Amino acid sequence: MRCPRCNCENDKVIDSRSIQDGSGVRRRRECLTCGARFSTLESIIPEELKVIKRDNRKEDFSREKLFGGLSNACYKRLSIEQINLVCDDITQSLLKDFEREVESSEIGERVMQALRKLDQVAYVRFASVYRQFQDAKDFISEVKGLKR
Repeated sequence: MRCPRCNCENDKVIDSRSIQDGSGVRRRRECLTCGARFSTLESIIPEELKVIKRDNRKEDFSREKLFGGLSNACYKRLSIEQINLVCDDITQSLLKDFEREVESSEIGERVMQALRKLDQVAYVRFASVYRQFQDAKDFISEVKGLKR
């Protein structure tokens, strides 16, 4: 670890504390050269989950991309906090259920399940893009399916 003041790599750990959600460790450090104190956050970097797209391309799973899709569907319907919670839940369930690769269709289905419970308008918005609705009949049949 490099000191932010003098850029020296010689320091000692003064205090270590686990982050409440278990995602890492916060360490308080002191530079042995200049005496500056600073904090570091250490976290586990999970193995990258790959998404298999419809055309069989593979790309890294992106929480930001998931968040963007949810934000578009939930525009003026849900708060950023609610969208973040849904995004976190889906991300955690994917990391738990899939070791290395997941089909993009599985991600889409999980998003639709979550939105169906949370907000039906956001659900129909997402479904229209995900299922590539072509005309109003597709919307009508999806809305009728919500009543079941």
